[in-house]
Amino acid sequence: MADNTYDAIVVGSGISGGWAAKELTEKGLKVLMLERGRNIEHVKGYVNANKDTWEFPHRGSKPTQQMLKDYPVLKRDYPLNETVLDYWVKDKECPYVETKPFAWFRGYHVGGRSLTWGRQSYRWNKWDFDANGKEGIGVDWPIRYEDLAPWYSYAEKFAGIQGSKEGLDVLPDGEFLPAMEMNIVEKDVAARIKEHYKGQRHMFIGRSANITEPKPEQNRTNCQYRNRCWRGCPYGAYFSTQSATLPAAMATGNLTLRPFSIVTKVIYDKNTKKATGVEVLDAETNKTYEYKAKIIFLNASAFNSAWVLMNSATDIWPEGLGSSSGELGHNVMDHHFRCGASGRVDGYDDKYIFGYRPTGIYIPRFRNVYSDKRDYVRGFGYQGGAGRSGWGSKVAELTIGGDFKDALGEPGNWSMGMTAFGEMLPYHDNKISLDKNVKDKWGLPVLNMDVEIKENELKMRKDMIADAKEMLEAAGVKDVYTYDSEYQVGMGIHEMGTARMGRDPKTSVLNSHNQVWDAPNVFVTDGACMTSASCVNPSLTYMALTARAADYAVSELKKGNI
Repeated sequence: MADNTYDAIVVGSGISGGWAAKELTEKGLKVLMLERGRNIEHVKGYVNANKDTWEFPHRGSKPTQQMLKDYPVLKRDYPLNETVLDYWVKDKECPYVETKPFAWFRGYHVGGRSLTWGRQSYRWNKWDFDANGKEGIGVDWPIRYEDLAPWYSYAEKFAGIQGSKEGLDVLPDGEFLPAMEMNIVEKDVAARIKEHYKGQRHMFIGRSANITEPKPEQNRTNCQYRNRCWRGCPYGAYFSTQSATLPAAMATGNLTLRPFSIVTKVIYDKNTKKATGVEVLDAETNKTYEYKAKIIFLNASAFNSAWVLMNSATDIWPEGLGSSSGELGHNVMDHHFRCGASGRVDGYDDKYIFGYRPTGIYIPRFRNVYSDKRDYVRGFGYQGGAGRSGWGSKVAELTIGGDFKDALGEPGNWSMGMTAFGEMLPYHDNKISLDKNVKDKWGLPVLNMDVEIKENELKMRKDMIADAKEMLEAAGVKDVYTYDSEYQVGMGIHEMGTARMGRDPKTSVLNSHNQVWDAPNVFVTDGACMTSASCVNPSLTYMALTARAADYAVSELKKGNI
């Protein structure tokens, strides 16, 4: 547009940024979406989507010595993988400082981590929104479940969430497509858990953003059961920016997408007390540009949105835009996990599974609900599943010959496992800050991570492990073993909380509509806005919050209030 001026600017193109672009363009605004990384086009850009294992130079799964050297952060967990290496940030180009260990897994490209997310999609329950206020932890959420429920429905209908209706207070039902099926072992284990715990614990198919019916209006085909989601789906069968929100935004004719655009600051006018636009560093040319807009949506991911605000320091806000409360960068949360139990399931030798289902089972929270009380607050849920081990279990030392060939076609024994995901509390001293002594490839200051789990989470982990073992044994699983793998904050890839919502500008960064208290035409609707973490995957909540905030922003813009 002329003079680099738009109605709205969206910073970031991941799950929340894609939603912001869709909603704002569909409401008639001319929108500029800025993405710091390269463009990845739907279908054409998914270069590994149809490759078989043997087509990768190193067979895909195990990292090479060179990869381990080049990706010192990514190698801490499963994301370091030949099949999706191009979807992750090069650690050496984008360093950060760890006062305490923090695993920060980033995707800088159009679509962000919407291409690689786990797709688990759950509504929060009513207790999740009022727990802080009732327990005196952090600050009270400025909204309740009832405020977000219609927006959950709105997001679910568009994104496409498969799942079963269970009628549980602890995990509200949504607008679901037909559910994927549990396999025979999972069904039996679920029935035994329900019987043993007298209907107080539940296990069902994990709700995921994989469509089980076509969405022709979005040019999306139902899931093909390939379980190669994170390589990018050429069928558009899972929700991503590329498959769903970006095409919708582009179809309006109101969207301009600019990749390789690092937003370095929000430009603030102290006379009007509003933002006027953003400063952009071109990642390829290192040239600086300014873009102007009436409203700005920060959706750069929880830490990078906070980084932008911090780097937007002025003489009025020396610690950054939105820092007047002293809470900007604080209250970092993730979901702690990497612990649980697994064991052998006897029988079912004549049963197998269909395809490669892209979701597992889910067991919703049962601790600290109703009459249950523990020596910690909040709770956890489980993800997992049952399956048959590979042909290797049949081979023993035989690695050549006819017996080996025969074994290739035989499935191994059944096993069942579950991993817990626990809620992390919002501690003020868990924080990120700008470290101006360390610079990235572009000469920009990096983040310093000072975050850890504390006593409440450590107590919870004991139950996360013990309860998994107890449930599996109650369901007849044999030789059950427990595990507690090394967890570093960040490994859940659910970082949130750096610019929390609240009721008072003295104790929060954002109000009930995701507006920055200090600049009402700036909105933050990604993980940065979260006031607490619940124990369920957060992306669906980001979608709902973004759609709600965009609706409010456009309404206020039309009224002349922002």
